[in-house]
Amino acid sequence: MDHPDTPPTDHTERLPIPERALMSQAQQMAADAIINGPRKAIFGPFIPLLQTPALMERVGKLGESLRFDGALPARVRELVICAVARETSNRFEWQTHAPLALKEGISASAVDALAAGSRPQTLADDEARALDFVSELMRHHGVGDHGYAAATACFGAPGVIELTTLVGYFTMVCWVMNVARTPGPGDTSAPPLRSFPG
Repeated sequence: MDHPDTPPTDHTERLPIPERALMSQAQQMAADAIINGPRKAIFGPFIPLLQTPALMERVGKLGESLRFDGALPARVRELVICAVARETSNRFEWQTHAPLALKEGISASAVDALAAGSRPQTLADDEARALDFVSELMRHHGVGDHGYAAATACFGAPGVIELTTLVGYFTMVCWVMNVARTPGPGDTSAPPLRSFPG
């Protein structure tokens, strides 16, 4: 058995998408719900989640709410997703969201620093507060009074709850893909993450 700290020697996808003809009716209905929604296709975490269609539908709805109806600024959201992808060493979310972070205005030096496992230095105030919050939450599984007050002053209590849920959601889907060995997207120019530094 591979030790969790050792990179797997086999990167074979464990749960590829089944042929539609081999899907159960529940899988077909869940797949169609994703395809007919804002995502337009089955990709990333929804490939392994298709093993449990009811769960896939609920996870998909939560992700839609966070990504397409959330109140956080898009650049903050994309930075947070990149931070979670780096913390979980998930190539799919990194290669999907690093280009989106750049498009939304996160600096290339900040994205490069995250990829290297470093704290970016070139951040706007709200980006820095969000990243501090995410770092503390990921490392300590909670946030102290100082971090909570700083995030609340920037985003308000509703924003802090959205931020926390965003971290939890993307941690969950990254873990699902890490277990399933879901490959990165095929249509990206973003380089994959290297093993986590250190």
